[in-house]
This record gives sequence, C-alpha cells and structure tokens, in this order.
Amino acid sequence: MTSKNAKPKPARDAAATRKRILKAAKREFAMKGLAGARVDEIADRAEINKRMLYVYFGNKEDLFLAVLEEAYADIRNAEQELKLGHLEPVEALTALIRFTWFYYLKHPEFLRLVNSENLHRARHLKRSARIKEMHSPFVKMIGDLLKRGVATGVFRRGIDPNQLYISIAALGYYYLTNRFTLSVIYGRNLGAAPALDDRRMAIEDMVLRTVLKSPDI
Repeated sequence: MTSKNAKPKPARDAAATRKRILKAAKREFAMKGLAGARVDEIADRAEINKRMLYVYFGNKEDLFLAVLEEAYADIRNAEQELKLGHLEPVEALTALIRFTWFYYLKHPEFLRLVNSENLHRARHLKRSARIKEMHSPFVKMIGDLLKRGVATGVFRRGIDPNQLYISIAALGYYYLTNRFTLSVIYGRNLGAAPALDDRRMAIEDMVLRTVLKSPDI
C-alpha cells in the first residue's frame, strides 16, 4: 500500500522508465514477433516488475503498437534531418535512396517489426492515431523534391511520391530480408560488403533512370 507521504516519481523518471520499456520491447518483438515475445522477458530487460509494464502500456498488444509507432517515428525523424530541400534535386534523391538503404542495413529490427505487423495485416497500426500524421510531412517532402526536379528540367512529370518511395523501400527491403535464401539460390554471399555495395548502386541506378527526364547516368 502506498504511503500518504510518498512523493510521486518525477516526470523524468517516468519518461526514463517508459524509454527502457520500449527499448526492451523493441528487442523482444524484433527477435520473436508479437506471438513469441514474452512480457516477463521485456520487464526483466527493462528492470521493472511486470505490473509496472501494464501500468505504462496497458497490455502486450498496446505495447507492440507503441513500439511500432516509435520505430516509424525514428526513421521519419531521421529522414527529416537529411534537409533534402537544401540539396539539388538529383543529389537530394540520391541522398534519400542511400539513407533508406543504410538505415535498413543498420536497423534490421525495423524490418523485422514491419514483417511482424504485416503478418497481422496491420491490425495494430490501424488503431494508431499517430501513423498518418507522421507520414504526411514525409510524403510532402518527396513531393516537393519531385516538383523542384520538374521545375529545373531534370525530372519527368507525373511521378507519384508515394509510388516512388514504395519502390525505393521495396528495392532495399526485399534484398535485405531475403539475402540469406538468395545467397543459397545464387551461390554467392549477398550479405558480403561488395555485394551490398553492388545492390545499393543498382538501386540508385534503377530509381534515377525511372525519374530522370534524360537518364544518361
């Protein structure tokens, strides 16, 4: 029972606890998926008791949604830091392609979380009040980039920003999530540094040839 004289924990302590829970949960969900993840393991990693986890996040499903939202927020925030509006259109598009590739490469947990949510047909993201609002500025950023490219005569007209980004993401996502099976099929290590470099350059070439008005690159 809580003492009447007990002082409430400072907001910074609550924020730190929430951050620890999310970090531990991201690792657990990324490793085992929603079904395989264990709340006890998350609580142990976060150095809290299980009851406290439920106080912060309600239940396992809500915690998974919070992890997804944070994962998407992280990549969207990092993309905004690229400051694409300050770069020439071709340079900006190349920077976005490279960023996406290296982000996926350095954050495999993001790809695994997305895979897990797709297995559940995005039923958690459908409940999110944040997911659309955090993506709208990103789509606008790509749309503005395309408009600048058209205005300067280097990009073709009629490129849909959503379709463009889906293509950029897919070209890296498929390779990285399937490189183990593809390595067996093609008889070469597609996870080795030279193969990864080859793939990145191939993505840049394909995307730029699609977007450029005169794709002599």
